[in-house]
Amino acid sequence: MKPKFWNKGKIYLSNKDKVLKNIISSYSSEHLNINLNYYHSLINSIIGQQISVTAAKSIKNKFFNLHNNITPPNVLNLDLRFIKKCGLSKQKIMYIKNISSFFIKNKNFIKNIKKYDELFIKEKLIEIKGVGNWTADMFLMFSFGSPNIFPDGDLGFLKAISKAYKKDLPLNKNYLSKLKKRWSPYNSIATWYLWRSLDPIAINY
Repeated sequence: MKPKFWNKGKIYLSNKDKVLKNIISSYSSEHLNINLNYYHSLINSIIGQQISVTAAKSIKNKFFNLHNNITPPNVLNLDLRFIKKCGLSKQKIMYIKNISSFFIKNKNFIKNIKKYDELFIKEKLIEIKGVGNWTADMFLMFSFGSPNIFPDGDLGFLKAISKAYKKDLPLNKNYLSKLKKRWSPYNSIATWYLWRSLDPIAINY
C-alpha cells in the first residue's frame, strides 16, 4: 500500500533538491509499500540487518515458507535447527523468537499502536532484545507509516548519499543535518529513493 503522503512528498522533495529530483524521476512509478502486518514487518527488518537487499529477499522467501501461517505462537514452536535451514544465524533466530514473545505478551500495545506517538513506540520496541534504533526506525517507516525517518546509522543510506551527492565517506555530521532539515518532513521518501538508487531491487520491510 502506497503511503498517503507519498505523491505530495515527491513533489516537495523534487522542488527542494535537484539531485533527488533526478533520482525520483528515474523510479517515478515505484514507492515504499506499507506493511500492515506489524509482526511480519519486524521480522523482515531483523532478517535485513547488515545484509544485502538481494540476500535478505532470498532468506525472507525461505523463512515465510517454513510454515503456512507465520504467527508468534507458530514461530515459537518451530525448532531452531529447522529455522536455520533458511539461512538465518542463531542470533537472528533468537531475535525473531524474542519478537514473537513480545507480540504475545503485549497484545494491547499492538492493537492500539496507532494511538501512540513515534517516540513511545520506538522506546517500547527497543525493549526487545535484538531490536535497536535501526530496526525500530524500519518498523516506523515501513509499517507504522512515518513520513520523516532519517536513518543516519544505515550504511547503505550513507553510501547512497555519498554516491548521489559526490561526497566522501565518512559523511560530515553537519552535512547530514543539513540534508535532514532540507528533506523534512519527508525524510522517509528521500531515504527510500536513495536506497533505490543503490540497490537492484526495491527495499520493503
